[in-house]
Amino acid sequence: MKYSKPSVGLLAALAVPIQAGLRFPCSSLTAQRLDPAAQPGSLPSAHLHMIVGGNAFNATMEGDVGARATCTTCQMSEDFSNYWVAHMFFKDPKNGTYHRVMPMPVQPLLGGSQGAKGGLTIYYTQFDLSKDNLKTQPVKAFPAGFRMTVGSPNEKTKQHAGLSYQCMTGGNRGTIISTFPAQKCTGGIFTTHHFPPCWDGKNLDSPDHQSHMYNTVNSEYFNNAPACPASHPVRVPQVTFEITWDTTPFNNLWDPKTDANPFVWSFEGTAAGTHADYLFGWKGDALQRAMDKSECFYDGCGAIKKQAMADANKCTVKDFVKEEIDGFKAQLSYRTPRTARSVRERPSTLRLAHPVPAKPCH
Repeated sequence: MKYSKPSVGLLAALAVPIQAGLRFPCSSLTAQRLDPAAQPGSLPSAHLHMIVGGNAFNATMEGDVGARATCTTCQMSEDFSNYWVAHMFFKDPKNGTYHRVMPMPVQPLLGGSQGAKGGLTIYYTQFDLSKDNLKTQPVKAFPAGFRMTVGSPNEKTKQHAGLSYQCMTGGNRGTIISTFPAQKCTGGIFTTHHFPPCWDGKNLDSPDHQSHMYNTVNSEYFNNAPACPASHPVRVPQVTFEITWDTTPFNNLWDPKTDANPFVWSFEGTAAGTHADYLFGWKGDALQRAMDKSECFYDGCGAIKKQAMADANKCTVKDFVKEEIDGFKAQLSYRTPRTARSVRERPSTLRLAHPVPAKPCH
């Protein structure tokens, strides 16, 4: 497919010195009902996710994930983190059956490795691709064991700030909207998930998987973020996921003139329920090195090792949940969190032994 040209704002950012940031592709690792962040230990978890990243992915994940993984589907070969989103499905308006919508292959914006297999585009940025007051709030990499979520499958009306949809027509992104497009998208449906950039410096997780973070994101764009508050004083990299869902195989199966939007999330959810999960797993100090190097921008970063996507695509994990997920199905395989069988469900209380101070640079 054709890809859109960079926006005017992005071109402006490229033309002037900015702080460090990464943008790179991660191929699909697996699609399973697993969720070690929101439902640790559940086999299966409540609904199907599309997962990318390291092969340490499992129903339960604590401690240093980067030390346990042996391969990753990400272009940055020192990144063994896991990133996952709810899976999109097409619901046939004629007979009510469901079919999984596949992610389109992601592609580096500024060149580099080609050949990603589905997956996500991942960003780590200091201050949303713009300048940051790093002298007062230096960016600190996440510690081992850290995880967070954004959005909620229980949301029915309007999703959280920083989560959005766009209708791809050819290689062009349409207007940013808060719901599934009402028209057929000839280039698929593009979704974005911005994560909060401010951490409390103490908790690797929280019972709702979000309270240990403070969200300064106030729109669906890459914008300047204000300083982190005293309650969450540690500036961490701004993590963002982008994905294009290939809805084009279903364009002949519905008519916008007579049919409502036919796309749903894997929990039979509406557009407002879009959500994403992140579990940190970079090797050693690799992410901190990238954030400390001003020459690290997008997939060009001499401080970080990269791999060809052909090698990344070889990384796999076993099927922990044995179920058929392809083809048209009479119903979705999903459960509420209360009915999903769990080998170890509990509110997360992960906490750092030594909290990270938010010290200014001098």
